[in-house]
Amino acid sequence: MTEIHGVSLAALRDQGALPSSHHCVYLSGSLVRGWGNALSDVDVYVITDEDWSSPTAEQGHVALEPDTLPVEIRYVDGRRWDIEYWRETQIDQVLAKVDWSVLDGSKAAGNRLSSDELYFLERLSYAAAVSGDDWLRARKEQLEKSAMRSVLVARSLNNADTYTQDVIGQLEAGDVESAVLSTKIAFGHAVDALVAAAGEYGLNPKWRARRFRAAAPGLLTFEEYWSVENMHRYDPSNPRAWVEEALEICQRISLEVSI
Repeated sequence: MTEIHGVSLAALRDQGALPSSHHCVYLSGSLVRGWGNALSDVDVYVITDEDWSSPTAEQGHVALEPDTLPVEIRYVDGRRWDIEYWRETQIDQVLAKVDWSVLDGSKAAGNRLSSDELYFLERLSYAAAVSGDDWLRARKEQLEKSAMRSVLVARSLNNADTYTQDVIGQLEAGDVESAVLSTKIAFGHAVDALVAAAGEYGLNPKWRARRFRAAAPGLLTFEEYWSVENMHRYDPSNPRAWVEEALEICQRISLEVSI
């Protein structure tokens, strides 16, 4: 029996958190990627056809059918376990949203998925099975052959363009402080597009530097990226210079990265 970070079928059963039947149980998140720490949660996904309910289950909501997502929270040996119960039919629906047929050549194509759905697909890409290896392998292959890369690139480029336009308008209005804040957001989306194009999926800003190092895109060095991300060359007496530097990189990414 496979055990990962203390999670096994027996451990889930002992916690009263294992349905009588399931297609797969897998782990994902920062611990699985090797990016976690002593305080990181364990993210557990249980794929089943059953209705899961218990006195301790929280009910999340997703834009799927059914529209509920049961979640159990347990604390085991000082570490929090977040256990999500997904129906296989829900996963079919999420994967259908990144089918090649959804792309229409528009940058807005990436906005068809909710953040919850994108997080789910990101974590599916590097998940590790506790049980149901064949099921997980088949779903990973399905995701790899999908338009996921293009969908995420499109979403991030569209968001970067939106905030870039905000920056231009704010500078014209003399609102430099707001332009600086909008630039930080635009730059983050542009970098997300760049690393997604290299196959590193993710939306959480706290892992952007990690994703950049893993992707190692040729268009931008880590040093160039990090200098803007941490505002190393920002001069309070001349904020426009930093804004213009960051926008130049955003524009370069927008021109070079294709959907």
